[in-house]
Order: sequence, then C-alpha cells, then structure tokens
Amino acid sequence: MKEIKELHAVTLMCDRLMAKVGCEFVALAMQNEVGPDVRWHYASGNLNDKYKRISVRFGKGIAGKIISSGSPMMMTDFPKGVIGKVTDHPIMLAEKLVSTYAVPLFFNAVPKGVLLIGNRKPTTFTEEEQQQVRESAQALEQILKAQIL
Repeated sequence: MKEIKELHAVTLMCDRLMAKVGCEFVALAMQNEVGPDVRWHYASGNLNDKYKRISVRFGKGIAGKIISSGSPMMMTDFPKGVIGKVTDHPIMLAEKLVSTYAVPLFFNAVPKGVLLIGNRKPTTFTEEEQQQVRESAQALEQILKAQIL
C-alpha cells in the first residue's frame, strides 16, 4: 500500500511540475539497486511506453551522465551539438525530444536518480524553470527516500 501512495505522490509531483513549467514531458530515472544501469521509471506527457524499456549504462545517455557527474544538464536543440552518437540518447529519440533540462536526485549524498523535463521544440529553459525542477527534485528525494532506505 505504501508503494502505491508513493507512486501517486511521484505522479502528482511530476504532473504539477509539467503544469508549472509548461513543458511537454517530465520523466524520472533511477539507478538500479544492483549494478550500474539506469532505467526510466516514470514519465508524464509521453508519446508511448518505450521509456519503460530504456536502460542505459552509468555515464551513458542523459540519465547516466547526470548520475555519473552529479550535475544538471541542458540540451536546447537536439541533436545539434551532441558529442558522441545520437543513439546514446534513447529517451530523446523515443519521445522525439529536442530540448531537455535534467537534474540529479541524491540519496545519502550520492546521485542515484534523474528528474528530466523536455519539449519537442527548441527551448532554452529559464533560470526560474530550472529552479522549479531543482525544487521538485528535492521534494522527490524526500518521497523516494523512504522507499530506497
């Protein structure tokens, strides 16, 4: 029952963020409990369910890079300016995203998750929008902490 309540809280938080920022897509990725791979566990505004099957290695893709660096990342006009292969960004391809802003989620001071917002058109997210994402990420850390620990 607790997991259902937490899932509802995560869904609500992501839906609110999407409305506040006015973006087209919000997703949450978490590093697997065993091994370094990262999977997308929740999405709002998604075109399909492909995100559920995406698993990237630590350091690969948006989620893997954010978890390995512990730093936020913005892409404003994908695939322009992408270092490496376009296929290294499966969430961008699966959801036809052109711009994203993503931040790490920390558990015990270690990055283990990613909160991502995105649009299907070129966008530079404002400082205010970035702050909304950071605040939502902190709230999600509190919601998910009970589940992880």
